[in-house]
Amino acid sequence: MTSPPIPFTPDLSVRPDVAAFFDPATNTISYVVKDPASPACAVFDSVMDFDYASGHISYEHADAIIDHIRKRGLKLEWLIETHVHADHLSAAPYIQSKLGGKLGIGENITIVQDTFGKVFNEGTEFQRDGSQFDRLFTDGASYQIGTMTAYAMHTPGHTPACMTHVVGDAAFVGDTLFMPDGGSARADFPGGDARTLYRSIKRVLELPRQTRLFMCHDYGPNGREIQWETTVGDEIDHNIHVGKGTDEDTFVKMREARDATLAMPKLIIPSLQVNMRAGQLPPKDEAGKTFLKVPVNGL
Repeated sequence: MTSPPIPFTPDLSVRPDVAAFFDPATNTISYVVKDPASPACAVFDSVMDFDYASGHISYEHADAIIDHIRKRGLKLEWLIETHVHADHLSAAPYIQSKLGGKLGIGENITIVQDTFGKVFNEGTEFQRDGSQFDRLFTDGASYQIGTMTAYAMHTPGHTPACMTHVVGDAAFVGDTLFMPDGGSARADFPGGDARTLYRSIKRVLELPRQTRLFMCHDYGPNGREIQWETTVGDEIDHNIHVGKGTDEDTFVKMREARDATLAMPKLIIPSLQVNMRAGQLPPKDEAGKTFLKVPVNGL
């Protein structure tokens, strides 16, 4: 089975301005993506600082993004989550409260909410319809960032809700791909699938070779400096997991064997509980306190 065709035509004549913000605690890269023809911008995959040992939340990473936007007189129109992250907590509601904008994610957030609503025993009061977000993107859906038309492309495999967002000559791939020497992301979380991931990667690599690709994570393989930008052509030619014509069965065998050796991300339990709520914390109890659950042997 092959991947479905790309449901839109990228406009490579549009080159958005991209500012990257690296969070070393979670190896996450967030982006401010600006329309070169207007003050409009979008934020992709923001990070809320969370100290698991103390339960303390802070917003240094988000404040740096807010400061960047304010100093340049930009107008925030969208806060985009490429997927429900399992390794960091989203700061989208915090940024939204300061700067406005709409919060969007792929429509299969409902699958993730249903899965982890059960894992965390959230009960019927937790809505599993994606209504915590302002927009649920379908495959091929478009939206505007100023004069730029952005497109959402469904690229599941890491999670069911993963979307790659294509804005002019730039694509924000979430955890679908890593830098060429990093390969690909794991596919063993609930709802993940290595074969599906391979087909999604191939779909991304059908974009024009000169398309800029922006990663959500980088771990500096072999001690190199952190990087986050490459191109479709570089991935096709050099990606260690899918480059140079690697076939589907070979990828699946490698990915499943590799995933079996990986430990869970250290922030997976708080991340999923918060991110399936669009970055909101669970409701407070009668005493006004907020708690996160730890399902014993539950993930």
